[in-house]
Amino acid sequence: MPELPEVETVVRGLRRSIPGRTILSVRLGKMDFIDNPVALEMHLPGRRIESVERFGKFMLLRLSAVIAGERVASDDNGDAAAASLLVHLGMTGQLAPSAAAEPAGKHTHVYLTLDDGRELRYTDPRRFGRMAYLTEAQLAAELTAFGADPLLVGAEEFATRIRSRNSRIKALLLDQTVLRGVGNIYADESLWRAKIHPTRVGNRLSVKETETLRKVLQDILKKAIVMRGSSISDFLDANGEPGEYQRRHRAYGREGERCYRCKTTIRRAIVAGRSSYFCPKCQPEPRRRKRKPSRARAKKS
Repeated sequence: MPELPEVETVVRGLRRSIPGRTILSVRLGKMDFIDNPVALEMHLPGRRIESVERFGKFMLLRLSAVIAGERVASDDNGDAAAASLLVHLGMTGQLAPSAAAEPAGKHTHVYLTLDDGRELRYTDPRRFGRMAYLTEAQLAAELTAFGADPLLVGAEEFATRIRSRNSRIKALLLDQTVLRGVGNIYADESLWRAKIHPTRVGNRLSVKETETLRKVLQDILKKAIVMRGSSISDFLDANGEPGEYQRRHRAYGREGERCYRCKTTIRRAIVAGRSSYFCPKCQPEPRRRKRKPSRARAKKS
């Protein structure tokens, strides 16, 4: 599933290409991943794409409140006011502009005709993504549940979000209410760099450990963005090109290979319901605390 660097890569590609363009018409194929297909058909035509933004793993196409050159006042539901098209790529989604005359891919399900003769197409073989037309109020309500952006979070807030929770650190990194945008790849890579085992518990990490983790996570995410993300199987950017950061992976997907630091064999374990790759030497497993004997046992002894 595309994570923060992959989504940011697509956003930057679209940002160079579609802001300022007006959506003339909408054509839909399969619609099971769209919250309300009728809303797209009713409210997108005539809207100008003002900007393209990333929020966690979501893309937001900010839409104008102007239709056919006139600003339209919102009704009771806010339907005509400025709004956004929210897009999640799921596992295999791709959003990219194409010449209208260019043949569409087999699994293209959304066609947004633009005023420059192109179509903004959403293609998704597995349809695990999501698309939704949301007014400003609806979008605000949608996004309140998400945590801090890992690229922007400061040391104090990061430490609070991690050290105040009695959960495994791998689970915390994947929890979108804690940090928005981190997934399995960059969680494993950052834990390897920070030398922290994925089963360590958040409230047992030291302040120094959490700050190290924050710094390496931000460094890895920034470098992955520069290299246009990781293409493990299906990811392509807005130009249809794969990312290159998978060449820099030090833990993720390397089960049975040698650790780049100590040459110990990388292992895989299921943590927080996901495959987790780690070095058993560089990332030592936390010691299990001995249980205190119950009073009943103490009396018998």
